[in-house]
Amino acid sequence: MEKYSSVEIIQENPNSPVFTLYLNRPLHGNALSIQFFQEFPKAISHLDRNPNVAVIILSGRGNHFCSGIDLKSLSSLTADVQVSSDRGRSGEKLLGQIKVMQEAITAIERCRKPVIACVHGACIGGGVDIVSACDVRYCTEDALFSVKEVDVAITADLGSLQRLPAIVGYGNAMELALTARTFSGSEAKSLGLVSKVFACKADMEAGVGAIAQGIGAKSPLALIGTKRVMVNSRDLTLSQGLDYVATWNSGMLFSNDLQEAVSAALQKRKPSFSKL
Repeated sequence: MEKYSSVEIIQENPNSPVFTLYLNRPLHGNALSIQFFQEFPKAISHLDRNPNVAVIILSGRGNHFCSGIDLKSLSSLTADVQVSSDRGRSGEKLLGQIKVMQEAITAIERCRKPVIACVHGACIGGGVDIVSACDVRYCTEDALFSVKEVDVAITADLGSLQRLPAIVGYGNAMELALTARTFSGSEAKSLGLVSKVFACKADMEAGVGAIAQGIGAKSPLALIGTKRVMVNSRDLTLSQGLDYVATWNSGMLFSNDLQEAVSAALQKRKPSFSKL
């Protein structure tokens, strides 16, 4: 397995289809470095291609999930762009760098496997971008969230402003983004940002682990189809979304997974599905 410096892939149980992808810069609050944006999509792609992986849990090492973009990396990024005296070329270079960073976060959505975020401690700025792209989110009572970018004089550009409105509502997303205020895990639950709040990290790891195991035992084709249809339907009308899922199922419905699910139900046993 490829080694990374900013993230780490762990299979807690060798017989489990659940893998954990850790943000792994605990001494820096898992702040997002330039290297993270290179390594993270590679790690996601590796897990997506691995037939032994059914579900991905995204977590953070240390005391925090993610404290946002590393300000030293941000300063380095802007310094590199400002070297040129040509404002047009500087802007074009910065555009390319922002696109690379956006693609790293969007890799979560493009991953066929479900990605579950487990948030503890701080989830600031870029951390909110990351969890907004995840399929399901959980947090601990001590979790603190903030769409922080306006406080460092930038417009959030890695997905929060696009994804949060569909999760928490347009008005709530606008208020959070303009104020950059910190909000708690319990408020995140009331807003719909997370599905459940756990008392502590250990409880969350155990609880989410069980949830992920349950998801991982289901048909891989059904999981992939559900995620893809849900993600794509956000940008479609109701009629277009229904047409999309009908087209999807016309190609995927009559699979061995369907036959196995029906047989297992009739025989009152747990189904056993082939890996992808």
